[in-house]
Order: sequence, then C-alpha cells, then structure tokens
Amino acid sequence: MADFAEAFLNLGILSEAWWLLAMGAGRTIALSLLVVPIGLAAGLGLALLCRRGPAIRRATALFVDLFRALPPLVLLILLYAGLPFAGINLGAWGSVAACFLLNSGAYYCEVFRAGLKGVPLGQEDAAAALGLRPVQALRLVLLPQAVRLVLPDLVSNTLEVVKLTSIASVVSVAELLFQARQAQSITYNATPIVAAALTYFVLLWPLVRILSRLEEARLRSSR
Repeated sequence: MADFAEAFLNLGILSEAWWLLAMGAGRTIALSLLVVPIGLAAGLGLALLCRRGPAIRRATALFVDLFRALPPLVLLILLYAGLPFAGINLGAWGSVAACFLLNSGAYYCEVFRAGLKGVPLGQEDAAAALGLRPVQALRLVLLPQAVRLVLPDLVSNTLEVVKLTSIASVVSVAELLFQARQAQSITYNATPIVAAALTYFVLLWPLVRILSRLEEARLRSSR
C-alpha cells in the first residue's frame, strides 16, 4: 500500500507539480471555450445546409460522414504535420481549432438535424402565416423547439468534445494532459497523471450531472 501511495498519490511531488497542472487546466478550459462554440456553429450551419436542395444535401451528408468516420487524432496530425507540405501552416492552436470545427461540427450537425426534423411541419407553416420571414421563423420558432428536443444530446456531445481536447497534447498544446506528462517525465512518478485525471473529473462532473438530469426529465416526459 505504501508503494502504491508513493507511485500514484505522492503529495510531495504534487506540491512541486501543482503549478504545471494549474497552467494546463487553465489552457484546457481556454481550449474548450474555443472549440465548443466553433463546433456548435459549424454543426448548426451544416444542419441548415441539409435543408437545402438535393445536391447540397447530398454533398453535406458526404462531408459529415467523412469527418464522423475519420479519427480526430488522425485528422489533427494531418492538419498539423501534413498541411505544411502544401505550404499551409496552421500552427498548433489553429490545427486543433480546425480539427474540432470539422470533427465536432459533423457530430453537432447530426444532433441539430435530428432536432429540426423533430419539430412538427405545421410550425413552419404557422410562422409563415404570422408573417415571419424564413430567418425569423428559424430563429424564433424552429430552433428553440429543436434545441429543447435534443438538449441532452447537445450536452452529451459537448461533454465528449471537452474530453477530446486532451488530444491537443499530441501537437504540444500545453493543456492539462501535456503538462501532466511533462511533470511525470521530470518526477518519474505517476502522481501528476492521477492529479490530471481528478482535475478532469472536477471540471466535467457538473456537465455529467446536468446530462443525467436532462435524460431523467426526457424519460419522465416520454411516459
């Protein structure tokens, strides 16, 4: 037991490495605040394109299928290490942002599309009868109802996106996992990795609880 505590719960090492972990946690939060909104915006834009003509709808579906099937880690390495050969250098943060725009945007698209399809067709006709322009009908009538229908799925997807920000460590973005691995390499101890895992839990647990409440509410309303 003492050996386990020494290897995984070493408070002395944690007292030396906490500032690295704190910096990494701050960058993880900043990264999440960057990639979640751009993923949501991209997903909504793609979902709206799916409501256009057959050609645009098919092209959008192909785009969404491609980036849902492509592993995000492979996509990130391709953007970061592959694009420079074509003369395009996005840098680490730019590559991460582009990766999440494409990958999480594709997943958010399917969530928004399901929500919009779940809104009764008569709602759009009713909005037109009230004199609302298409953009107004979308903003005031269709989207609020669509979001309510798929809110648990949006929260669940957001939870996965925030967890996935850890892949940014692969391109040397100094987020939480990257800093924990740096501390581990310096101390030759697993305590920084354990501390990083606990930090992720603290950051994400509120979202997990919100998701549970939303799913319970949806289950009650479906009975």
